[in-house]
Amino acid sequence: MNAPKVSILATALLLITLTAGWALADGQVQLRSVAEVETSSTNTEGQKVVQRVPAAKVLPGQEVLFTTYYENTSAKAAENAVITNPIPEHMLYKADSASGAGTRITFSVDGGKTYNTPAKLMIKDAAGREFPVRPKDYTHIRWTFEHPLPPGAKGEVSFRAILK
Repeated sequence: MNAPKVSILATALLLITLTAGWALADGQVQLRSVAEVETSSTNTEGQKVVQRVPAAKVLPGQEVLFTTYYENTSAKAAENAVITNPIPEHMLYKADSASGAGTRITFSVDGGKTYNTPAKLMIKDAAGREFPVRPKDYTHIRWTFEHPLPPGAKGEVSFRAILK
């Protein structure tokens, strides 16, 4: 029996709907988002080589790397820079996989209404009891830059998720 394949195109389109109004409104910071999977092979010396390839089709249980590349194309520093990504539907955030140099990473469990560090996030069950969140509860990830992005600054933020 073949496992169902899910097109990652819709997922990638969701990822591109970043809430970075500070950057997009005046064209100051350009964003480019990609969804990739890692494949491994052995080179002629017998060493394992890992490559990233576009995530055209993904099988349940497969891990996807979501990366947003940014560049300040303005002559001015970008103040209060923030990049927010939803965790695509049918994907589970992989614990401790979010990264972004020079950023403070926070998460949302309420569809992007509020953000905090995992230690400070709680969820309620049907009876109203509060519990600490788990990575599977995250709905969005936010990277807040700790300093203004100088003109010409380039970099990336990323996270990994697994198809349910």
